Amino acid sequence: MTAPFTARKAARRADNTPRPPCVLAVASGGGHWVQLMRLRPAFAGAEVHFATVDRSVAGAVAPAPVHVYPDANKDTPLRLVFAALKLALIVLRVRPDVVVSTGAAGGYLAIRFARLIGARTMFIDSIANARDLSVSARLAQKAADLVLSQWPAVARATGAAYRGAVL
Repeated sequence: MTAPFTARKAARRADNTPRPPCVLAVASGGGHWVQLMRLRPAFAGAEVHFATVDRSVAGAVAPAPVHVYPDANKDTPLRLVFAALKLALIVLRVRPDVVVSTGAAGGYLAIRFARLIGARTMFIDSIANARDLSVSARLAQKAADLVLSQWPAVARATGAAYRGAVL
C-alpha cells in the first residue's frame, strides 16, 4: 500500500538531493477552500499541488500549480461523473505521495483515486458539520487513511479522529 509513497520519497533529484514529498491538496470552493488554506503551513517543505473548482484562486497559492475540476455533488450526477474523470486525470498526472482534502465530493473522489496509486490520504470534515459527518466524510471513512472531524463529539459518535479545529 505505501510502496509508491516510499519509492517517491526516496527518489532523488538530478543533483542527488532528496526529492520532497508531493502533496495534492483538494477542496471545493467557499468554506472548504478557506479551511484548506488554513492548513498551508503544514505543507511546508513539500511539493504542493492544489485542486479546486474555482480557477480564480490560483493567484492566492502561486507559484503552486492549481488544477481545476467541475463542481459537483450527489444532486448533480452527470457533473459528478465529469468531476470524477477530471480528478482521476489530476491524480494520475500529479502522482501525489499524499492527498489531503477538506471536502467535499471532489475531495472524496481524489482520495479514492489516490489510494489506487498507493498515496496516503486524509479527509478533514468541515467545521460546519457540528452534529454529524458529511456524506463525503462518511464515504471517506471507507477509503482514507485518516478521517478527521473538527468536533470531539462528532468524532466520538462516528469513529472519526479528532485533532482540533482548523478555524
